[in-house]
Amino acid sequence: MLELNNVHKTFNPGTVNEKRALRGVSLTLNDGDFVTVIGGNGAGKSTVLNAIAGVWGIDEGSIVIDGVDLSKLPEHKRAKYIGRVFQDPMTGTAGNMEIQENLAIAARRGQRRTLKWGVTKKEKEEYREMLAGLDLGLEDRMTAKVGLLSGGQRQALTLLMATIRKPKLLLLDEHTAALDPKTAAKVLELSDKLIRENQLTAMMVTHNMRDAIHYGNRLIMMNDGQIIFDVSGEEKQKLTVEMLIAKFSENSGEEFANDRALLS
Repeated sequence: MLELNNVHKTFNPGTVNEKRALRGVSLTLNDGDFVTVIGGNGAGKSTVLNAIAGVWGIDEGSIVIDGVDLSKLPEHKRAKYIGRVFQDPMTGTAGNMEIQENLAIAARRGQRRTLKWGVTKKEKEEYREMLAGLDLGLEDRMTAKVGLLSGGQRQALTLLMATIRKPKLLLLDEHTAALDPKTAAKVLELSDKLIRENQLTAMMVTHNMRDAIHYGNRLIMMNDGQIIFDVSGEEKQKLTVEMLIAKFSENSGEEFANDRALLS
């Protein structure tokens, strides 16, 4: 479903601020893979997701989703292939619009726009059923402005919006980092549920090693713009945080130095 072939990205090339963010990253995700991505600060985790989403162009290599080469496409033209949830709960929704209106916008993503606007009765019934599945009481607040929701409620809604059209690839960029632990756990469980029920292919960047081990069928670790560890299946299920830290030191030749990850 996703192929990254020898992807390179350097920011501010030829200046004192030059930063080689990705150094020949190659990765293949099969249909239905749920991959967690872990690594230290500046490892290239979010850079990979931004490169896939088209936030910036890559210097070399190719990005292919479901057989379509997206390497040269701008961000807005990749939207019909990709669903994305950001770290900031305020991103990805229109705060001054109603819950049902946000869902309607997400449901129409990639379709032709017309002068006709409004949420139909049938759509309202569908959205009510979807929201009820979140178990957050939002099905009774469909006309409420999204800006009035809590961070967790908003992130849950963003997840629903990102998956409503069943994207080829779902990108989760530390989407629970800004939430309190209890709310973060709820949103993670919901993420896992939506990915499984919709049989989505997903990549989740996280700083929490326990979450990286617990969720998904595959884990990759990055360091200095490269993938240094890739594990899946039964081997992944047997991992512990201590084993993961040891594997990082073994494969990178340095100590793992990310306080957020270690404290998690």
